[in-house]
Amino acid sequence: MAEEQLTPGDPHDPLVDAPGDMLADVSSWPVGRLLSVAARLVERRFHDFLAAHQLSHAGLIALHHLTPGPRTQRELAAACRVTDQTMSRTIEHLRRSGHVVKRADPGDRRRMLVELTPAGDAVLAMAREKERDSGDLLGAVEDYDRFREELIRLITVT
Repeated sequence: MAEEQLTPGDPHDPLVDAPGDMLADVSSWPVGRLLSVAARLVERRFHDFLAAHQLSHAGLIALHHLTPGPRTQRELAAACRVTDQTMSRTIEHLRRSGHVVKRADPGDRRRMLVELTPAGDAVLAMAREKERDSGDLLGAVEDYDRFREELIRLITVT
């Protein structure tokens, strides 16, 4: 039977905000379970942070891909590895939140470009700082850069 999937912040998740004695045996858990629990806890905390700033994980990724400069919706969707329709919804949410603007492409007025606003740039910088330096996200990690490199290596192993 597959493990039940819980969403970030689910009040029925026994590992979220569990008392210390409930987690006392974590040293006996296999690495896969430790990774799963750590990912769920960090995701929930980061989700709460993003929601407080009118962002989603998808929106944050889109903002990241807009830092080099404006892109078309199609280019942004490809960079984020989502469909054009999904990116359309993400862009609209980011636009309503003031994180991006859409404007006509000066090279082809039929195309629209999506551009990061100063507010979008600021919230992206704040999210990056929160991820790296916050005690409630990854602050327990002593060597952030090495930890990040190891995660990338783990994910990209073929």
